Amino acid sequence: MEKVCIWTPDKDLAQCVRDDRVVQVDRKSGKIRNEQEVREKFGVLPVLIPDFLALVGDAADGYPGIPGIGKTTAAHLLNRHGAIEDFPPSVLGANRDLALLFKDLATLRTDAPLFEDVDELEWCGPGADFAGIAERFDDLRLLERSLKGPVA
Repeated sequence: MEKVCIWTPDKDLAQCVRDDRVVQVDRKSGKIRNEQEVREKFGVLPVLIPDFLALVGDAADGYPGIPGIGKTTAAHLLNRHGAIEDFPPSVLGANRDLALLFKDLATLRTDAPLFEDVDELEWCGPGADFAGIAERFDDLRLLERSLKGPVA
């Protein structure tokens, strides 16, 4: 079985960790986090990281979290009730829909269409509407640079 290492300290990516097979590596600290170490750091299993971030917020991603809920309270609620969708209505009250929106923002998409073959990623030049976009940005240098192709 292959081991996958995700080289980033970004807490969003902690949701990808699975047992010891998919781990997160923080190259600054040299720390390698498996599922148990993610739980030690955040107080929840990797699968609940989007819920955790929804409750506490993520300034880097631009959502504030739910007022009055910090890391300790979020971990306690999630370990007690599970995912936000399973919280009793009284736990979040009027903030439930907001928490679900933040969870959606924190959840990495695994169902997005990608590509069939790596050759589809080859640069083929700017699209037909790119000149108009460069003009709207008032920067025709973008068009000139895009016509030169990728830097080798």
